[in-house]
Amino acid sequence: MIDYRYLKAFLLTAEYKSFSKAAKKLNIAQSAVSRQIKLLEESLKIELIIRSSKKVLLTKKGEELFRAVHKFEKVTADIFIEDESREISIGLLHGLLENWFNKLIIDFYKKNSRNIRVHVDTPEHLKQMLAEGKLDIILTNENIQSEIISSLKLFDEKLSIISKEEIDPQKLNDYRWVVYHSSDNMYKASKKVSDQIITVDSITTIKNLVKHGVGIAVVPDHILEKGDNVKKYTNKHLPKSEIFLGTLNYQQLPKYISTFIEQIKGHRA
Repeated sequence: MIDYRYLKAFLLTAEYKSFSKAAKKLNIAQSAVSRQIKLLEESLKIELIIRSSKKVLLTKKGEELFRAVHKFEKVTADIFIEDESREISIGLLHGLLENWFNKLIIDFYKKNSRNIRVHVDTPEHLKQMLAEGKLDIILTNENIQSEIISSLKLFDEKLSIISKEEIDPQKLNDYRWVVYHSSDNMYKASKKVSDQIITVDSITTIKNLVKHGVGIAVVPDHILEKGDNVKKYTNKHLPKSEIFLGTLNYQQLPKYISTFIEQIKGHRA
């Protein structure tokens, strides 16, 4: 197995083709550089450098290792460099994307140029992707407080039952439902399940179907506009909905994440 403690001495010696220059760069004795490379070779059980009185020559395996280590250093340097080109990955619920988040993005790009990747999914999947490091920030209706994730409440989200015509909000099962998924709030608003259900993972399509009289749905008020001409209802079974911002529990948030979070805080609904 490779002994990583001695890679730097090898890398600099191979780059400068000189033990003395590598020693000067590392601020150690030349003999120490030679010794570290010898220990690296012993750990690999292979010769990496051919030593001569005039110059340093790399063996074939030494050249291959030098290219690999040099590439590794460049890749790791890119990971930790904080620059304006670093993309931020955001996961959120579809209802937030359609209205509130659109306004946030427009304002964000008045002062910033950072690339953004947006992923829409269910609360369960968003939580999983954040924990796996696939997302930087999630915006969801779940207050997650764990060893690796913490949440900040952004705002209360008012939910309403919407329909084109007058309905009885106490007999929701008498009407066709248009729902987002199997845990849609319509199932919580009604004690009985309707015999007619349309499932579609687009909050925009759900609203349009209701506007055309196809069925009824539960939606957050912030996706509704003045010209939608739908009737709104509530009942005691509709759950209280809150929107939270979730991130990994960094000791110190990376700047590219904290900058966007400040933008979000300024757009609480």
